[in-house]
Amino acid sequence: MTAAKTELGAGAAVTAADAHPVVARVREYAERVLRPAALRTDRAGVPRAHIDDLAGLGLLNHLAPPEYGGLALDRSTDRRLHEILAGACFDTWLVWAQHAPLAGRITELRKQGRPIPELAERILRGELLLGAGVSDVRRFPDHYIAARKADGGWIFDGTVSWVSGWGLNSVLTVAAVEAATETVVTALVPIAEGVRSAGLLELGAVAGSRTARVRIESVFVPEAHVLAAQTLEQTRHDDIGTASDARGHHFGLAETVLRELEAAPDPDARAVAVTWRPRVARIRDTAYALADEALARGGGPHRLAERLATKAASGEALGTLTRALLIARSGRGLGSDDTAQLYARSALFVLVQGQTGDVRRAQLTRLAR
Repeated sequence: MTAAKTELGAGAAVTAADAHPVVARVREYAERVLRPAALRTDRAGVPRAHIDDLAGLGLLNHLAPPEYGGLALDRSTDRRLHEILAGACFDTWLVWAQHAPLAGRITELRKQGRPIPELAERILRGELLLGAGVSDVRRFPDHYIAARKADGGWIFDGTVSWVSGWGLNSVLTVAAVEAATETVVTALVPIAEGVRSAGLLELGAVAGSRTARVRIESVFVPEAHVLAAQTLEQTRHDDIGTASDARGHHFGLAETVLRELEAAPDPDARAVAVTWRPRVARIRDTAYALADEALARGGGPHRLAERLATKAASGEALGTLTRALLIARSGRGLGSDDTAQLYARSALFVLVQGQTGDVRRAQLTRLAR
């Protein structure tokens, strides 16, 4: 990032985004409510109260235009919010992150001259929480949600592998594929008859994120609820920007672990933080600069090798920092009441989240060296 930096507390970078009043309000809430409850949230699941609180802070439509009551926040401020929430409670961040970007997708409809349906308007007003069921497109043709053209819309059928926030969200964003034409149809699908789950997945990481496998059984999706219909090739081009960059939650989690290392009584633990804080800052600056440059060039594979290498370096840094905190805490760090094991498991999730073939190769190649 190009914003000027100063130092806050033990050394967390401060950017121009921190001057935004919503950032201050979210930080105060995160420190007062989310961080103290993070261990309990991971065990018991993200409560409805957290979503209500985020809605009250304007975070269910923070990217929406002002005419819908949104905050229309810029990219830098949005990143800062992801850092703060992920650093305070990774489970709550994940549920929110499934929802957060969609206001931008919906407002694209206006640019295309298409009317915004009532369901989408409710999302823009922050009245509904979305779940995301879009990642199965990456596995086409081995596994995907099937789309079939019908009068006035589409029929979706298949199993969504991963939906976080199940039981809290009332609408899903689903990406389905019409196999014959390799057309990807992304649409809003209310959670109603024909949309069901057998229960939450038992995960070793982000266990409190209420993540479920969801079955969609021949559900009719009206054309008005379609956000985009594009080629599989274009979808994969767009997905590069989502999957190939180290993003805000990487650095929010890293900041939290650095803070706890800096507060450790063991001087060797504090030395790890001294060594790694500037390294993480460099990775962060590089990741954001590369992502911004790629966006400005139209997205896609612009400087892809560098972006993948930076994402792999970010994951490696998180692994190192969380191991250091666990070592510093010794055996008690494995206890369910200790944050060291929580952060270590969260770092494992970061390694596999949004994992395309390119991302996996970049990570494994780095480890092999």
